[in-house]
Amino acid sequence: MEQEQQLMRMEGTIEHLIYENKDTGYVVFEVNAGGELHVVTGVLGEVNVGESVTLYGHFENHPTHGPQFKATSCEASMPQDEAATLAYLSSGALPYIGPATAKKLVETFGADSLEVIANQPEKLTILRGITSDKAMAISNEFRRMFGVREAVAYLGRFGISPVRAVEVYRHLGPNTVEAIRQNPYLLCGEPLRLKFAQVDAIAAEMNLAQDGSLRLWAGILYVLRHNGGNGHTCLPRPQLLTTTAKFLKIGEDAIDRELDAAIAEGEVARYICEGREYLYLPDLLRAEQDIAARLWELTRYPATQPRDLEANIRALERAQGFAYAPEQRKAIETALCSNVMVLTGGPGTGKTTTVNAILALFQNQADRVALCAPTGRAAKRLSELTGQKAQTIHRLLEVDYDPQIHLLRFIHNEKNLLKCDVVVLDEMSMVDAKLFQSLLAALKHGCRIIMVGDADQLPSVGPGNILSEVIRSGVVPTVCLTRIFRQQHQSMIVENAHRIVHGLVPQRGDRNSDFFFLQASGLACQQLVCDLVATRLPKSYGLDPIRDIQVLCPTKIGPVGTAALNQRLQAMLNPPSPDKPQLEMAGQVFRLGDKVMQVRNNYLIPYERDGGEAGVGAFNGDLGVILGVDPGERALLVQMDDRKLVYTAENIPELEIAYAVTVHKSQGSEFAAVVIPVSDLPEKLCYRNLLYTGVTRAKRLCILAGRPDTVARMTENIRQNLRYSCLADLLRNGAKL
Repeated sequence: MEQEQQLMRMEGTIEHLIYENKDTGYVVFEVNAGGELHVVTGVLGEVNVGESVTLYGHFENHPTHGPQFKATSCEASMPQDEAATLAYLSSGALPYIGPATAKKLVETFGADSLEVIANQPEKLTILRGITSDKAMAISNEFRRMFGVREAVAYLGRFGISPVRAVEVYRHLGPNTVEAIRQNPYLLCGEPLRLKFAQVDAIAAEMNLAQDGSLRLWAGILYVLRHNGGNGHTCLPRPQLLTTTAKFLKIGEDAIDRELDAAIAEGEVARYICEGREYLYLPDLLRAEQDIAARLWELTRYPATQPRDLEANIRALERAQGFAYAPEQRKAIETALCSNVMVLTGGPGTGKTTTVNAILALFQNQADRVALCAPTGRAAKRLSELTGQKAQTIHRLLEVDYDPQIHLLRFIHNEKNLLKCDVVVLDEMSMVDAKLFQSLLAALKHGCRIIMVGDADQLPSVGPGNILSEVIRSGVVPTVCLTRIFRQQHQSMIVENAHRIVHGLVPQRGDRNSDFFFLQASGLACQQLVCDLVATRLPKSYGLDPIRDIQVLCPTKIGPVGTAALNQRLQAMLNPPSPDKPQLEMAGQVFRLGDKVMQVRNNYLIPYERDGGEAGVGAFNGDLGVILGVDPGERALLVQMDDRKLVYTAENIPELEIAYAVTVHKSQGSEFAAVVIPVSDLPEKLCYRNLLYTGVTRAKRLCILAGRPDTVARMTENIRQNLRYSCLADLLRNGAKL
């Protein structure tokens, strides 16, 4: 509040537009305020010469450009007199109107020129060169600009940024303000997803009833979406009622009535599983139904049986100089003789050897095989392990994203099938329901599917628990590799991973092994983790603290959460320096050389691959390093694997400093060294597959730093693995189509 009281107010007319970034809304322009010209900067959205503006902000002295008015908000209105109207129309803001046409237009219609453009565009045709089509294009663009301006001003009253307001306008169209006045809860629905509390405040200002249908209906959908973000595709009816009632602070009876209405209108879908009623968002039920239908069909469709399979396996064994274990041989035979299968097992159990044998035999039959994984790092690792090309699922399907309606589509779909006979999908535990639905839709009818993964790892970040549910159904042929193959130097990482799976506390190890435990708690644990990353491990093992070492945290908060650790590690590993430009956004400082992570899917961020190939898209969990910082344009250049991506101010909030990341975000990745703080964790984060997933991310070295009792509680607890999904039941019942 103190900062708001110190804001200065400036009124004037925009004389000259110096710079504009339409993607971010960042602008630099000159304002004539009482006869004095001032340079104004800020993220203010679309502005145009001739507009009358009221600005709020403060003056600052730029080291290069001198005094500037840094505006935090801008209220604009259309030009009020003929001179301002002429300046506005001459600026090129509207199509087909340059300075000469603008002069004729103002001479003809005077101060009413903009009124004519908005409401009587047919009159523009009396001017030479303006056809009926051009007149409508001019009018449509003017009304669009006015609508955007109105939306920005209206939503700005509620603390919604210009960039976000433009996004709202793109979704709701010219009647944005009227639509919000009728139902503000549109703002927290798809695809806008504003925070419910923020929208609730807008509704309260409109005096909408707390127990009204609009709020209760929106609350039900919001709770389902929120739980989808937590991985659940559905919720049991009692839990949905209780959670929504608590969230809205309304009685369950009222929620129950609105839920029935939402089901009747098709906004919520229901499925009965083992006598219990489960509620879904319709698209998630359809995703699980489609997955179940396709897999169920594949289990019943006769598979082409390979010739001389036994002889070919023996030939592979002779060529490689070793015999496959019975479990591996069973997996190879199942893959070649079935349309669909699951291959699962922990580290060191021979999954890679088995997959390579399967690939060799399919290629011997001249089958076209596609290898894919959910993330770029997982796909790169699959390619390295098999020696063959592997892609992300998104790249295999080829993303087609419509930013105007926020619709994600894939070029390869049921109408444009992939040209492959076999798909090998690695890191299956990470694949969510919607993505798997899209992949299955793009496969031709006879395409075989081999799902490879570790069912003991954390499930996908997105909704669904596909691998576990498919295995649990008992419908799809599944081979679980359990034998640990002895290596020349036995890995304690592998041994302890299997101990954790079986509920045994991991061995402590020592400095001569690839796994060891160091005891500490609270701030002492934080200090220990930072010392390990910044000093001790680089000195003792020659590891690069940014490239080779990754801190994996069970939590974001507290002294050993990602927030606190990133702040300290950034200061230690990449401190501020005059030769390191930086910018501050979204409560974070981004500095040249910082390690960062993309934290949500974005299908529009442009990139260029090493070698010149261009494309778009960055995905949840992608790690990178900042190569360039432009504080003026508020932009970053980030290297992620073999891609260089340009982040504008609009997209930078999707990045997080990533010296420390959550275990969930590390799925599908491997790091030379992993440090996991396990001190003083809340009970809800003490569970087995969280610890297991973190440990199995390490290739050469894994260090647990924390309390022995915390490690013991995590190892013992399997309760937190629950995810609500009915996929197993759908599979057993043939998808109930």
